[in-house]
Amino acid sequence: MKQVCLFCAMLLLAQIHLIAQTEFELDPNQSMLMTGKGPGQDGTVNPYAGEDCYAIVRNLGEVAFSIRIQQKGEILATIPVGGRETKKVKLLVGQELYLDPETDQMARASVDYEKIPS
Repeated sequence: MKQVCLFCAMLLLAQIHLIAQTEFELDPNQSMLMTGKGPGQDGTVNPYAGEDCYAIVRNLGEVAFSIRIQQKGEILATIPVGGRETKKVKLLVGQELYLDPETDQMARASVDYEKIPS
């Protein structure tokens, strides 16, 4: 019985941890790395790290920000995200995903990942 309770508690804590890492406040003038550099450096847990996937980025407020896709220090794309807008971006292996504020106001964002169907 103790093992079942312990397992349930660990499962619940793991899910809360993953949920907590999907929503962010973007401070003005502070870019935020979401994924691409690895554990300890990424702001989110990408369950598809090491394979191509989609990143779903939602603007949870009215303040615009942008998505920056980068690889080996080279900016590959900059995608604006308006208020309450959602963008689905293809993220290839080795690419980094950043969120960049566009104004001097706090922005709110959510980042999730989706497997690319085979």
